[in-house]
Amino acid sequence: MKFFKNIGLLVCLLVTFISNGQINVAHLTCNSTTNPLAVSTQNPVFSWKIVAKKFDVSQTAYQLVIASTKEKLNANEGDVWDSGKVISNASQDVKYAGKTLKNGTKYFWKVRIWYSNRKVTQWSNVAYFRTQPSDLNPTWIGAITKADSHLPEGRNYHTATFKKEKRQAMVDATDSLARRSIQLRKPFTISKKIKEAVVYVSGLGHYELTLNGKKVGNSEFAPLWTDYDKTVYYNTYEIKANELSKGENAIGVVLGNGMYNMIEERYAKFFVSFGPPTLFLQMKVLYEDGSEQIIKTDKTWKYAKSPITFNSIFGGEDYNANLEQKGWNKAHFNDAHWKSIVIQEAPKGVLRPQQLTPVKIEEQFAVKAVTEPKAGVRVFNMGQNLSGFPTLKVQGKKGQTVRMWVGEGLNDDGTVGQGRSGKPYYFDYTLKGEGVEEWQPKFSYYGYQYIQIEGANYKATKDASLPTIIDLKSNFIYNSAGTAGSFTSSNEIFNKTHELINNAIKSNFQAVLTDCPHREKLGWLEESHLNGPGLIYNYNMKNYIPGIMQNIADAQRENGMIPTIAPEYVVFGGDFTDSPEWGVAGVILPWMYYDYYGDDSLLKEYYPVMKKYVDYLTSKADKGIVSYGLGDWYDYGDHAAGYSKNSPIALSATSHYYFGVDLLAKAAKLLDKKEDAVIYEKLAISVKNAFNGRFFDEKTKQYGTGSQFSNAVPLFLNMVSAEDRQAVLDNLVNDIKARNYRLTTGDVGNRYLFQVLADNGLNEVMYKMHNHYDAPGYGFQIKFGLTTLTEQWDPRKGNSWNHFMLGQIEEWFYKSLVGIVPDEANPGFTHFFLQPEMVGDMTFVKGTYNSVYGEIASEWEKKDNKLIYKCTIPANTTATVKLPVANTTVIKVNGKKLSNSKTVQNENGKTAFVLGSGVYVVECAL
Repeated sequence: MKFFKNIGLLVCLLVTFISNGQINVAHLTCNSTTNPLAVSTQNPVFSWKIVAKKFDVSQTAYQLVIASTKEKLNANEGDVWDSGKVISNASQDVKYAGKTLKNGTKYFWKVRIWYSNRKVTQWSNVAYFRTQPSDLNPTWIGAITKADSHLPEGRNYHTATFKKEKRQAMVDATDSLARRSIQLRKPFTISKKIKEAVVYVSGLGHYELTLNGKKVGNSEFAPLWTDYDKTVYYNTYEIKANELSKGENAIGVVLGNGMYNMIEERYAKFFVSFGPPTLFLQMKVLYEDGSEQIIKTDKTWKYAKSPITFNSIFGGEDYNANLEQKGWNKAHFNDAHWKSIVIQEAPKGVLRPQQLTPVKIEEQFAVKAVTEPKAGVRVFNMGQNLSGFPTLKVQGKKGQTVRMWVGEGLNDDGTVGQGRSGKPYYFDYTLKGEGVEEWQPKFSYYGYQYIQIEGANYKATKDASLPTIIDLKSNFIYNSAGTAGSFTSSNEIFNKTHELINNAIKSNFQAVLTDCPHREKLGWLEESHLNGPGLIYNYNMKNYIPGIMQNIADAQRENGMIPTIAPEYVVFGGDFTDSPEWGVAGVILPWMYYDYYGDDSLLKEYYPVMKKYVDYLTSKADKGIVSYGLGDWYDYGDHAAGYSKNSPIALSATSHYYFGVDLLAKAAKLLDKKEDAVIYEKLAISVKNAFNGRFFDEKTKQYGTGSQFSNAVPLFLNMVSAEDRQAVLDNLVNDIKARNYRLTTGDVGNRYLFQVLADNGLNEVMYKMHNHYDAPGYGFQIKFGLTTLTEQWDPRKGNSWNHFMLGQIEEWFYKSLVGIVPDEANPGFTHFFLQPEMVGDMTFVKGTYNSVYGEIASEWEKKDNKLIYKCTIPANTTATVKLPVANTTVIKVNGKKLSNSKTVQNENGKTAFVLGSGVYVVECAL
């Protein structure tokens, strides 16, 4: 790099600021979850992190103890399993090897480890897990049977093709029991002292569960969406003894439609119905005397229509507070006027425990500004575009209605616009006239920044004939998986870009990775792998990616085709249903999961899915060339966004076909499937040869049209011969320079372009491509005043203002600028690289990534003619540090030179050395 050329004397002093301290074991997880409640009895796995203030800490052995009670565990009595001292450095996904576990049972466990010089830690804190029940045998109940509901047979109705008469029939059924939100209740009696109680519940489409009037859990939109003909999730809750009273108690459940039962009224993207709202619940109460009581859904339950008079994921939600029945979900309520439930047909899907983390209200925003574009019309700017719903506080007369229109943009006249995001969508609240009333929706959300309310006072009552808005909040809902990383730098464009992308990710981080939080809410699969590294660096995806793979497996057709969306609620047809760049996610994701988490379980479980899809693409290939699909979707140019225009569709499809074949061959080899490994290794060579024969021009050294995508993707996939690689790379860079350092790639091509530049030492080119305020570029969206990443580089041309599909630069932020890079030879960050790139006029970068072993931190700063680099390496791992400093003569650790066991090398002008765990500071005087 220019900054480090012509350096005279370099003196590097590595100093540490951390003292020796105790080593302990913490962050215990079972099946990647803290204290999970529905673990399979078949081979659970256990993981832990080592917290150490000493240097070079590596585990040499462990002892894991599991007991049937906490008392036995505290007495070190492993009556379920005591591993004894196991000589191993494994601290992730340690397989259970004890006696057969019982279903529906709670177990307690702890672990300790040995490290250098045979030292042993104290026991960890106690963790627990509960196994899945085997006796659910669910009975599904509701207000009406599927046969009597007259809902349309089948599913996958798109708005453009749905027949008019069926559409009208669904409108007519909106207030019927087939579509109406209902509330169900069940009183029961507790007569003895309780030891524990556990609830297993699934309400479709979504439910809210209360016990004695108090909400159970804090999730929104439970259970998470699935293809209900293939998979149905249930949730598990532990009930504390003090939440149940001696004598009468009551269970209350409210049901909404969700994706299970779509409504045509107002806006809808498609129509699908798996049946009317339905509930399954079972609660097991275990008493101190060893006896138990089962409360479950059966004919003794009753129902009534809920105050939610309309609810649609796509259209909004209405609530009439005058229909409330006070105390309906508490004990001693008189339900004589309620109706008896009916036993319903069970959903076709397999009932599975929901292992994915739930969607929750994660952030809340107050009103930022208020305008009055028209008389009596107020528009509230909530300051942040997001996925969610408002919380309304209002006071007024009985029967008055407050309608809230929500949208992410404004019309020219200043009112809320929904033209780009799907209309009409709104929330209605009808007052009961009892002081200040507070309400928020339960079963619908939208992507919005602005709320429009007509015919209401605000704060003060100026017109007594109108209701008064006392307060308004905006609830940001997204998956509660939790953050994994952080990034900040001296470059404000990059900082704001990181913020825009992550607000868009969070908005679409729902039951599935949606494309947008309003118009479609569909799980388009290309985002999962093209943005995969950025997602993993920013969020804990360990339990989330398996859910994506389950949806992919459920969506896969008999012939092996993986559709572009999963769950596949709607069949678009043609390339919008079957495009290799989307379907290949089913092959790439298990590998990405293995690389970042060191966990091969998805490769093992979904190898048949991977193989079936590659074989499907082979059946579609003509002499090794696949010639259909969407290509580099939304590539940039003067043309309208959509299908790939700059690059050949067949080049894109075939390169992803090769990508899938190559990864499948590697999976076969890893899993010791020798015959498959040979077959697919040969196929990969054949496809590569066909690709080069069809798309490579020997004279010009260009692929396809010579576009940035055409040359970048074969470079990324190592499809270019060694002798031609530099020429192709030069052509790629020359095209970028000729366009004044502007990109022409799209949704698919961005990742390959960005990573090819980064991997080939062209980070200065990347810097120039993105350090500006023009389109195409993230800076243009910042200048436009947006708070989330949009669907197109120029938001004025696109529809959605809340997409993360163009957010692939997150991978560059973390891998290149921060410099945290996984080692393919040591998956899961057991060993990794710390190799930050210092580009342009940037003066500092800070970043962290919480790996399965602990937090990795990397931070550099150029100050007073010095380079100061700080890093944190977790216990039980090592890292190779590569700094862009040449001719280093002195490197010291704790004032001492690196030991002989540490390798110091000079690689292409960079100094590289290996460090064990610890916190380090390297100061290089220039």
